[in-house]
Amino acid sequence: MLDEVQSHGASVLALSPQVPAESQATVEKNGVTFRLLSDPGNAVAKKFRLVFSLPDDLREAYVELGIDLAVVNGDGSWELPIPATYVIGQDGVVKAMHADGDYVPRMEPKDILAALG
Repeated sequence: MLDEVQSHGASVLALSPQVPAESQATVEKNGVTFRLLSDPGNAVAKKFRLVFSLPDDLREAYVELGIDLAVVNGDGSWELPIPATYVIGQDGVVKAMHADGDYVPRMEPKDILAALG
């Protein structure tokens, strides 16, 4: 739906605590065509109180899957941001938002488009 969002004059960007090289690998692997910005140490996500630390059992599961967040994020932490979507108007006002501690539910595309007007 990137084309539809852009047809409203809007831009899409993502924010990730990954080091730039890891983010670039994500861009290339997934064919991402929008901006992916780096948030070292989850600094921005922490300001929005959208960060959690993985418990030991999940850390072990990640390592078994070959994912070492301490390396991927480049800060030694095992923290992740809670997925969140913000629709921000040209006036800087948040028109809609969604954040959920369960990483599966996301803002519905129809709701994003509705917020764009």
